[in-house]
Amino acid sequence: MKDIQSLFPSELNEHPLVIAGPCSAESEEQVLNTARQLARNGVKIFRAGIWKPRTKPGGFEGVGSVGFPWLAKVKEETGMLTATEVANRQHVEVALEAGVDILWIGSRTSANPFAVQEIADALSSSGCDIPVLVKNPVNPDLELWIGALQRVYNAGIHRLGAIHRGFSAYGKHIYRNMPQWHIPIELRRRYPNLTMICDPSHIGGKRELIAPLSQQALDMGFDGLIIESHCDPDCAWSDKAQQITPEVLDVILNTLVLRESVVTTESLALLRRQIDSLDNELLEVLNKRMAVSREIGKYKKEHSMPVVQIGRHDEIMQNRVRAAEDMGMDGDFMRIVLSAIHEESVRQQIEIFNGKQ
Repeated sequence: MKDIQSLFPSELNEHPLVIAGPCSAESEEQVLNTARQLARNGVKIFRAGIWKPRTKPGGFEGVGSVGFPWLAKVKEETGMLTATEVANRQHVEVALEAGVDILWIGSRTSANPFAVQEIADALSSSGCDIPVLVKNPVNPDLELWIGALQRVYNAGIHRLGAIHRGFSAYGKHIYRNMPQWHIPIELRRRYPNLTMICDPSHIGGKRELIAPLSQQALDMGFDGLIIESHCDPDCAWSDKAQQITPEVLDVILNTLVLRESVVTTESLALLRRQIDSLDNELLEVLNKRMAVSREIGKYKKEHSMPVVQIGRHDEIMQNRVRAAEDMGMDGDFMRIVLSAIHEESVRQQIEIFNGKQ
């Protein structure tokens, strides 16, 4: 995907790029009322779900094709571009026929290569040059995300963008979907020209989290935001807790701090050298730790002991995580670090058991 192009016309290449509108198109009045307010505040791209994939049957699954004339009126009255989600070939064909300007592939769909390929084939058959956004899969799988982007790219769609909407996690958390920022950051590292858009509505799941998540995304170099905005959020037919009024959205956008990316970094040179030195020290310490692990592996082999000692592992995890939290570090971060170290220690000990060391 080396020749990924700018996602939108040059006049829309502003920073941050903002896509806003209701989670679902519910009625012509609701769609137009929301769009008019957003347009007055300078938003140039209007989003609305026409079809809504629901976790369980019986919920509101979107108004369907009846909503496309409403989007056409939005474009006619306000001049905004329109965007909606597609999940199969029929969705693509109907949306293109209705004149929708931008399509996005949702997280449930991007997790299914068969569904993405069906969408890609429909786009290829249409011969239509249209920007396509691909949300990350529901689970934290970077390769699956990249695979979905590649399928669309191979269909001849080179105006591509990625939407980071967070990843599902079991249990109750502060976020609806865990950000796991390192995954979109790695995507950006591999494809630096790919337009990256953050979806703070779906990451947070709560109105009060939209502003801080939006700021965090911009601080990390995201190109834009896609935010759910409804003229009457408390009466929304879907995801009302994470939608905000156009007025509140305008306040948020006007209070975001845009970092100056062209400022010289000479003043950071000393601090970066310190980071380099500390990283080298970390590598030396890890190397010493692995040497001790190999000695432990030899002892276990000589005494016919199993490689993994669950009790010892749990004890280390609890103590080290607690100590890290006392130092002001995040507990989940330290669990990830310790798990990686433990896995490498186990790998090296197994090599000893197999006579490879």
